[in-house]
Amino acid sequence: MRIGRWLSVPGCVFAALLLAGCFAARREPLPPSPAPAAPQPPAAETQPTWPASVPDMVPRVEPRSRYGNPPFYDVFGKRYYVLSSGVGYIERGVASWYGPGFHKIRTSIGEPYDMYAMTAAHTTLPLPTYVRVTNLQNGRSVVVRVNDRGPFVDNRIIDLSYTAAAKLDMLRNGTALVEVSSIEPPPSTAVAATAAASPAAIPAATAMPATSAPTAAAPIEKTFFVQAGAFSDPANAQRLADKLRDGGFGTVFVRDDQIAGRRMFRVRIGPITGVADFDRIVAALERSGISDARLALD
Repeated sequence: MRIGRWLSVPGCVFAALLLAGCFAARREPLPPSPAPAAPQPPAAETQPTWPASVPDMVPRVEPRSRYGNPPFYDVFGKRYYVLSSGVGYIERGVASWYGPGFHKIRTSIGEPYDMYAMTAAHTTLPLPTYVRVTNLQNGRSVVVRVNDRGPFVDNRIIDLSYTAAAKLDMLRNGTALVEVSSIEPPPSTAVAATAAASPAAIPAATAMPATSAPTAAAPIEKTFFVQAGAFSDPANAQRLADKLRDGGFGTVFVRDDQIAGRRMFRVRIGPITGVADFDRIVAALERSGISDARLALD
């Protein structure tokens, strides 16, 4: 689910606090989860190549874009703070994809959106950033270049191009449980650019050889959960767990973990079966006042 390319318009970036005039091109929200309408792929004759043959992006050092990187911005009443750096970023959640309706429209970074390229949209990562996206349900993995803003619906954490979604085998369902992790390019790939360079003047990122294919991890049985909270005090964790059990959330437990020498007590619900189950529980938690639930796995 995406919003119009307001961040690609210099005037909107310059007036980041005055966004109302830039919202005319927004995409209408999808139907509520857990049953959103799955996007449809384009007609076969319009596809320039089979998605599996499109190479992943090769991370390289690029200057931070002049466009799409305000300190913060507001969408649908929610404020998003753009990260100063993507180093060490890792998150698990639900991925979606966007395609024909936005093909060739300017992205937030100022480049035309190419649904056949290996790109993605993210709400807070600096533009551009390279990330590895792994479909946790089948082990497939791709590398994409984040050059746009979104998604702004439900609990989606990344919006992938049509080709990236195809390589992750998530077109049919429209969504997938994924892990997104940033990739630091080697210093030798630095691109010389002046502060006055326009987005069009910045060359497109390099791609891997055409023989590359989606990376498939060795099959591993994964069990997914919704994490409702994490506490250093076990009593606080137990109180939340009891509240959730009383609220009809099913199997709720507290997991005792050691993280960097620190003991943490994580309140989890599940196991869950997939995106629809995850969406249903997260929506119920939000109605109960818990807005920072996340995907967890063992």
